[in-house]
Amino acid sequence: MNKPKAIIFDAYGTLFDVNSAAEKSKNKIGDKWEAFANYWRTTQLEYTWLRSLMHRHKDFWQITEDSLDKSMKIFNINKDMKTELLNLYKKLSPFSEVKETLENLKKKDIKLSILSNGTPELLNTLVVSNKFDTIFDDIFSIEEVRIYKPDSKVYDLPVNKYKIKPNEIIFLSANTWDVSGGGNYGYNSVWVNRNNTVFDNLDYKPFKEIKSLQQLLDIV
Repeated sequence: MNKPKAIIFDAYGTLFDVNSAAEKSKNKIGDKWEAFANYWRTTQLEYTWLRSLMHRHKDFWQITEDSLDKSMKIFNINKDMKTELLNLYKKLSPFSEVKETLENLKKKDIKLSILSNGTPELLNTLVVSNKFDTIFDDIFSIEEVRIYKPDSKVYDLPVNKYKIKPNEIIFLSANTWDVSGGGNYGYNSVWVNRNNTVFDNLDYKPFKEIKSLQQLLDIV
């Protein structure tokens, strides 16, 4: 493809490690911290899809809290830890290669943005706490359309703002359903497959598959 006009990143699981909140509390949670973190994330995503289908919108922070409540009950985690885990979720750690990769991309004449299920407040906190606030041109939240990915109205947001075509965008996500959502919409969707897993059968083959965001520099 020609040089993209915009590179759009998913946030949770792609730039930021969603398991890092539980990992930082693993001394209190114990050996089950990773299973708990995975269950919390899966439940969180299920709630976004179900609420979209039911047309019963709650913002991502409310869904994060609701899914945490269920996960803590399932894994028998002391409810006194709820506030600690939620506060840690607001300041998730980025993956190790993210900072350097973003700084190198910033040197190119390409729009860099986030497109996420997160609320504007959550995303701004994440970006500022990790000192990425000078890197991104825009942060797009689904709250503008009040429906979650992979609804096409979400993928419309950067296209409408930048007045460009979907195929002039490179979109990156570690979530296979999001890669397919963006790809079926018309983006050049890149799958960030850090965990060497298998792609879903959702009528889309990723434009590229990479193991680390660093490999994006070889594409653009």
